[in-house]
Amino acid sequence: MRLTFLGTGSAMPTGERFQTGLLLETAESTLMVDCGSGALHALARTQTGYEGADTVLLTHHHLDHVSDLLPLMKARWLAGEEELTVLGPEGTESLVEGLLDTHEYMQDRLALTVRDIDPTPQSDPHEIAGFDVGAMETRHSMDCLAYRFESPDEAGPITFSADSEAFTDLVEFADGSAVFVHDCSFPDEVDVSNHPTPTSLGQTLAEADATLGRVYLTHLYPHTDGKHEEMLSSLGTHYDGDVRIARDELSIDVSEK
Repeated sequence: MRLTFLGTGSAMPTGERFQTGLLLETAESTLMVDCGSGALHALARTQTGYEGADTVLLTHHHLDHVSDLLPLMKARWLAGEEELTVLGPEGTESLVEGLLDTHEYMQDRLALTVRDIDPTPQSDPHEIAGFDVGAMETRHSMDCLAYRFESPDEAGPITFSADSEAFTDLVEFADGSAVFVHDCSFPDEVDVSNHPTPTSLGQTLAEADATLGRVYLTHLYPHTDGKHEEMLSSLGTHYDGDVRIARDELSIDVSEK
């Protein structure tokens, strides 16, 4: 399974990072997770392209996670593609309906499948675009889901925290993951809720009963610029695992170290 970071930034653009988007691929399956501003541009740079991204899974509906969704629909239509599936937490159907009500000319351009999904235990995952996907609620300022992805090629799993404060249940949801992508929006000196700082995340990773492979920090606000090594050091004071800073266009084979 291959993971490509399409966007690792936040709601405050820096010119260096697009907003949130991930691309998961196996030999048979492709899934886009979130579709923030710039993620479509990053997707176009990949071999898959927007022509090959026929399923989008949303973690939540904040603008920096959905703003390229309608442009993706239009790009696929103009490229001659005929279908798109959009899935996400409660309200996803209403979100897409509202976008199409506002931009009426896009109605009926694609055969759309849109569905709200519920949190589910790992033992009963959703089947989405060839992946078995577990979902759990995060601690954020709106309904938001973290996802755990298992694939038929047996590489992985990959778990994505979405936007969330750090808490042990979420880390334990990722237990056994080869890659755990976690929000780390701000450095320690920023007093913040709904997102973690390096210290709060490091403490939680250490306290949780979970075995993890690589941990990638993402959803980075401008406040973190120039402070990545400091953030890794702060987190590493509490957690001695393999933690790295994600960057746009980083593409990793999950089976490789």
